[in-house]
Amino acid sequence: MTSSSVTQGIDHVGLTVRDLNRTRDFFIGCLGWKQVGERPAYPAAFVSDGHITLTLWEVKDHGNAVGFDRRANIGLHHLAFRVADEQSLVEIVERIAAWPDTTIEFAPELLGQGPKTHAMVYEPGGIRLEFTYDPAAQSGSNRAG
Repeated sequence: MTSSSVTQGIDHVGLTVRDLNRTRDFFIGCLGWKQVGERPAYPAAFVSDGHITLTLWEVKDHGNAVGFDRRANIGLHHLAFRVADEQSLVEIVERIAAWPDTTIEFAPELLGQGPKTHAMVYEPGGIRLEFTYDPAAQSGSNRAG
């Protein structure tokens, strides 16, 4: 399949967060990511799972910050991450449920008719995250979800 697209995937995703330390610690401590850089003067931290890098930028004016609302604000609806298998999906949700100030919107369930399975959570700063496992992707099939 040839593509005429001039882009080549996502380089990184930048997120404005309420509390840089809490969100960075969630990605590192709960999900096992690594910090790959920082800009203390901004303040910002860069974290990666080895496949994607997130730039986490702390909101400048905490008093006027507007909380995440996927149905009212233009921009991010959620950020989705793939996991290796169904057991990993269950384990990630269990770890997140035990992490302070997180919310599980729903535990692992079929996405539509399946076979893809997903869970939706909120990290401590309120950003909505999805974790997905697609057995069809593991077998070489290409299904959108």
